[in-house]
Amino acid sequence: MSARDWVFIFALGIGWGLSFMFNAVLLRELGPLSVALGRVGFGALGCWVYLLATRQFAALSARRVCALLAFGAFSYAAPFSFYAIGQQDIASGVAGIVNATTPAMAVVVSHFWPQIWGGGERASLLKSLGVLCGFGGIVLLSLPILRDGGSSQIWAVCVTLCAPLCYAFSVNIARQFQGIPPVVIVAWGLTGATLALVPVALWQEGLPVITRAETWASLVVIGFVLTAAAFILFYNVLPRVGPTNITLVTLIAPMSALAAGVLVLGEVFLPAHFAGLALILFGLLLIDGRLFGKGRQNQNQPKG
Repeated sequence: MSARDWVFIFALGIGWGLSFMFNAVLLRELGPLSVALGRVGFGALGCWVYLLATRQFAALSARRVCALLAFGAFSYAAPFSFYAIGQQDIASGVAGIVNATTPAMAVVVSHFWPQIWGGGERASLLKSLGVLCGFGGIVLLSLPILRDGGSSQIWAVCVTLCAPLCYAFSVNIARQFQGIPPVVIVAWGLTGATLALVPVALWQEGLPVITRAETWASLVVIGFVLTAAAFILFYNVLPRVGPTNITLVTLIAPMSALAAGVLVLGEVFLPAHFAGLALILFGLLLIDGRLFGKGRQNQNQPKG
């Protein structure tokens, strides 16, 4: 990879890790559903502005558009809401570590996917060990909470785990949209997420009232930068670096979330938290196969 692509990958990993910090800032004034709505709403707006500026449109049937809107509700509205709901009771760094289980969840879902809908990918022994490490890391992460009897925090961890599970399903569902430009998929998806969240957020939390400048600043950053711009950058880098190298983002994001939680928000992390992170990251390396020279060599070449 070129030096520029390395910079882009690190920027994506650091940025997506910081999104948990911005969630924590937004939750000081907004409800969790309003936080998710603000992110997908600003993200959708940013994507449509980009599409208008670059004239990257695709002729889609009404059925295809409806499918993309529904896909967005499941792939963006649901996980962003789960993260915000969970972060009411757990630290942003812990949420970032839980997010790192996404590849492990994807292995499990992809393994059983062919039995239900066809397609998918059978899990190898190495990937299965990686999944076990990932879930073992979650257990280590939860040990301090179990010792302290923090039932609300355990519940928050379980809710947060629903977000990586949504991502695991959406990776397989997204295969039906092959041939559509990725940015178009994201734009319609974020639009669907916005439409899905508006009535639910208004019903549960009412019209949001924002009085703090830091709330507006966080919404702008998490929506325009960490959602719209980040996804646009992601899909521009992917063809050059290939799907194997792009997974490095997953290794960087939890460390970014931890650092921001400690340095900016003053969060405290116990040795068990870092042990859980280390086990999850080791599991990710097993799933990827780099440590054993089985890093899916056929995927190391850039793909269109």
